Amino acid sequence: MGSKSGSPPGRMRHVLSALVQNQPGVLAHVSGMFSSRGFNIESLAVGETEDPQLSRITVVVDVDDRVLEQIRKQLEKIVTVVKVVDISRADFIERDLMLIKIDAPPSQRLELQGLVQIFRGRIVDVSPDQIMVEISGQEKKIEAFIEAVRPYGIRELARTGRIALVRGSQPDIDDASADDEPADAPAVIGHSSL
Repeated sequence: MGSKSGSPPGRMRHVLSALVQNQPGVLAHVSGMFSSRGFNIESLAVGETEDPQLSRITVVVDVDDRVLEQIRKQLEKIVTVVKVVDISRADFIERDLMLIKIDAPPSQRLELQGLVQIFRGRIVDVSPDQIMVEISGQEKKIEAFIEAVRPYGIRELARTGRIALVRGSQPDIDDASADDEPADAPAVIGHSSL
C-alpha cells in the first residue's frame, strides 16, 4: 500500500494475516511475541473464520522488510499458527469499524445526520443529548469522520482495528510453501488465499 507519511526511510505499513488454531491463549502468544521483541503493533484484530477451528489475526505494523521477515519467521514458530502472509503487496480490501458517541443537542441533529449520510454511516442510538454512530471503511475515512465531528464533541469511541482479505480468487500468494504443506494441514476455504 506504500510508505506511510512520517515513516522513516525504508519502513512501510504492512498488513499481516495469520491463520491460527482457534484455541485459548493463541492471541496471548502472538501479542507476547511482538512485545518480547519490541515490535510495535499499530492495529490488531482477531476473529473466527469460516472454519470454526481456525481464527484469522490481522496485524498492521510499520517496519522495514528485514524486520518484517523476522516477525513473520517468529510468528511461524508459534505452534498454533498455521500460516502467516504479508498481504500488503496484494490487491486487498481493508476495513475498520467504529462506534462513536457524539454530543447532539436537537438544534444540531440535522447537521450531524447529514455528516453521517455523507460518510455512509448509520445512527444506531439516540438519547436526549447525544447520538451513537456506526461507521466502517478504510482508516482514512474513519479518521476523516472523527475530525468532522470533533467540533460537536466526542463523548466516546471504540474501534475494531483493521481487518483485511485479498480480493477475488487469486492464486496463492505463497505458492511455494503451499506445495510443502502436509496433506492433513487444515483446509482454508473462502476469498482469502491464506
